[in-house]
Amino acid sequence: MIYLFSYGTLQKEQVQLETFGRLLEGEKDILTGYILETVEITDPEVLRKSGEKYHPILVFSGNSTDEVEGMLFEVTQEEILQADDYEVDDYKRIETVFKSGKTGFIYVGK
Repeated sequence: MIYLFSYGTLQKEQVQLETFGRLLEGEKDILTGYILETVEITDPEVLRKSGEKYHPILVFSGNSTDEVEGMLFEVTQEEILQADDYEVDDYKRIETVFKSGKTGFIYVGK
C-alpha cells in the first residue's frame, strides 16, 4: 500500500468520491519542517470538485518546530496517479517521512 498525506481538499468526501470513486481510509499524522500557504486554483474541474478557489499548499521551511497536521491515506498505485491528475500544476509530488515514522507522498509547491 502507498501512503498519501492530505492536508487540504483531498480530505473532503466529495473530492475523494469524484477522484478515486471511493472514500479513503487513513489515520491522522503530522509532517514536520513545512508550513502552509495558499494557491489560487483556476482549473475549472478542480474548482468544481473542491468548491474552493484557494487551496493550501505545502512550503518547506526546514524548521523542525513547524508542523502540518493532516491525514495519511492508504492508496493504490492507480489512485496515486489519479491524485496527480487532481492536483494542479502548482504542485509536485515528493516522498517524505512523517512524525509517525511512516513514509509516504506529499504534494508541495513547485
